[in-house]
This record gives sequence, structure tokens and C-alpha cells, in this order.
Amino acid sequence: MTQRTPHPRTPHPRPRVVVLGAGLAGARLAARLGPDAVLIGEEPHAPYNRVLLTDVLAGRYGPELITLPEPAPGSYLRTRAVRLDRADRVVLCEDGSRVPYDTLVLATGANPVLPPLRGLFAPGATELPGGVHAFRTMADCLALSAAAREGTRAVVVGGGLLGVCAARALADRGVQVILAQQGDRLMERQLDPDASRLVHRHLTDLGVEVHTECRVRGVRQIDGAVRSVELADGYVLGTDLTVLACGVRPRTGLARAAGLDVRRGVVVDDHLRTSDPHIRAIGDCAEHAGEARCLAAPALDQADALAAALTSPDPDSARPYSGTRSLTRLTLPHREHPLDLAAFGDPETRPDDDVVRLTDATRGTYRKVVVRGDRLVGGVLLGELTAVGALARAWESDEPLPDDGSPLLHLLTHDGGH
Repeated sequence: MTQRTPHPRTPHPRPRVVVLGAGLAGARLAARLGPDAVLIGEEPHAPYNRVLLTDVLAGRYGPELITLPEPAPGSYLRTRAVRLDRADRVVLCEDGSRVPYDTLVLATGANPVLPPLRGLFAPGATELPGGVHAFRTMADCLALSAAAREGTRAVVVGGGLLGVCAARALADRGVQVILAQQGDRLMERQLDPDASRLVHRHLTDLGVEVHTECRVRGVRQIDGAVRSVELADGYVLGTDLTVLACGVRPRTGLARAAGLDVRRGVVVDDHLRTSDPHIRAIGDCAEHAGEARCLAAPALDQADALAAALTSPDPDSARPYSGTRSLTRLTLPHREHPLDLAAFGDPETRPDDDVVRLTDATRGTYRKVVVRGDRLVGGVLLGELTAVGALARAWESDEPLPDDGSPLLHLLTHDGGH
């Protein structure tokens, strides 16, 4: 009797979905897909909630408290992807592994923008010098936390949302902070001038020295570490720590090298498909409808929309992603006077807009909503935020306001407005 030789079994069957990037978007998608997904992340830490890094820096949370549920063993690879082989549908990794896919999802996130400061990089250097930190990853946060001792001098370059949060967190640790903002006000993308002034005052009350319309021109190193920051007017600030909080840029290197359509981010359609039908993109690296938002809310919404599509019997018939109307909400803690902030839509006004604005300088509250025609198009609230839920729902629905103007009436009659 002739014995048949069994066919060899494939040691690593092709996973249905490979998710490249273990940030908020990638981890959320992998969790929704469960065992059907393999998650690849290059950071040495377990997946974590990047939004809460400022709380870790301030010492309010330990790193372990912001971790996300880790995928099951065997479905999470800690390695760096170095190339996408679209022809064979394989991800090639730094550790030599080859990960095949039916569908690949790019969730590679964004990189911090490093401004072209004179003296920042020595000739041929690619790493930031001593004393200089970006503020994007857990590694950045832990390095800053280790260096931020009471009495340490720090210069934060950038007065957007991230710069304000970093300055506030460092001040919490007793660091002497100078914040340098090139624009004419803090958080200019989210806040109007009046609200920005209140945030400015809040930081100043906490001991942060804030300079707007202040361009940093260069840095000076001593023995491989930056010890001073030079402003455009020639003034020099001594520093022990320099924090670069100048925004982020979608991380698109792998996609571009693979020949995918890339503009600012990896271009996707309403089904989050790239120019390759077997590759999708979500989160900070993705550009949808001409926008690369680089915010948590769109990243999570895209992950949920794609999870629904990939688990549908007919993915192309799943409900398309139509965008996210996200609200920025921030609490700047303080022992005596915490500052709660919410901003949504467009706070800037046009000549025909209707604007409702209430300010209480004594209580430090400020409320402004902008109505364009019969739609609520934007708003900023600082201080007591009881009204924010009703206003956010009216804005997110993008529906005509009731004739009686009830959301605005809620704003006007709330105690914080008197």
C-alpha cells in the first residue's frame, strides 16, 4: 500500500486584515475586528491613549493608566514596517518578518513638525540634541517627565493646543516655563481673540511667561545639549528643556514609497479606500475630502466606520464615512481656578452672521456662538460648560435651529452667563 505524503501546512496563513499602526485609530480598529486582524506597532510600549499624554507629563496619571486593551497574543507584532509589497500583498518589517494581507489598513499616524531652527541639528545629525524634546509619543513624555524637575527652565515653542497643554503640564511640575508663540494669540485655530486672552491670563496666573508674535530663530548648544534659545529680535533665553510643539504632519512615507496617491495625507474616498483597492487608511495619516484633520475624534470615527465595513457581508455597500464634526474640549487644572474650555466649528464671524457673546470677567467665563442663516456654525465656551451639550448637538446635527432659538436661549439663561 502506497503511503500518501500530506501536503505541508502553511505556517502563517494570510490574515484577513493587517492594521499598520497601534495608535488610537489602529488599536480601535483592531479591537473591533478581533481575531480577524493583526496589529503592527513599532513603539515599545503597549498601545495607549495619546490624548492623555499631557496628564502623564503633569503627574496626574501614571503611564499604565492610559494604556488601551492590548490585542490577543499572536495578533500584535511590535516591529517597524519598512516596505509595502503591493504586488504580493505583503508588509515587510524591520525584524525580517513578512506579514501577508488580504486588506491592509494604514493607521501610521503623524510625526511632529520640527521647525527649521538654526543650530538644532549638527551636520549629519538626525536625532534631536540633548535638552530638546518633541511631544508626540510615550517615549517623548517619559523623557520630558524625567527631565522636568522643580526649578528647571523650559521654553515651549508653539502656542497651539499642544503647546498650551505642554506648558500647563510642565508648570504643574514646578518648571519655570516660557511659551513662545509665533502667531498673535494662543490656540488661534480653535479660539477667537477674546477666548485666547482668557487662556493667556490663565497660564500667566500659573507662572507661565507667555510671548506671542515671538518667532524662535535658533538654538545654541553646549557640549551636545541646547542651553539657550535665540529669538528673531536677538533676545536669548536660557533653558534646560526646549519643547517643540509646532504641530504634526501625516506620516505618509510608506504609502508614498509604495506609489499610493498622497497629498498632505494618504488620499482616501468615502469608504476609506486608497488608490489601491486592497489598502485603506484611517486616522492622522489619512486625507479625506481634502482634509487631514490629525485629531482624535475623526480617527476614532474612521476606525468605527471601517470596522463596520470590513465586518459587513458586502463592504462596499456599508455606510460611507461622511466626515466628523469634532468638538475640542480641554480642562486646564488648577488648585483654585481650573479652566474648562470647549470649542467647535468656526468661531470667526462674517458680516451677516448673528453672534451671541457673554463675558463675566470676575468669574472668568466666556461664551460665544455664531449663527449663519438658520445654522449654528461655531462656538467657544470657557468656564462653566453646562450649555455645551445642547450647543454641540445643535452644531453636530447641522440642522436648522428651532424658531424659538432654544439652544441659544439655554446659553443666555444659564447661571454662568449672568
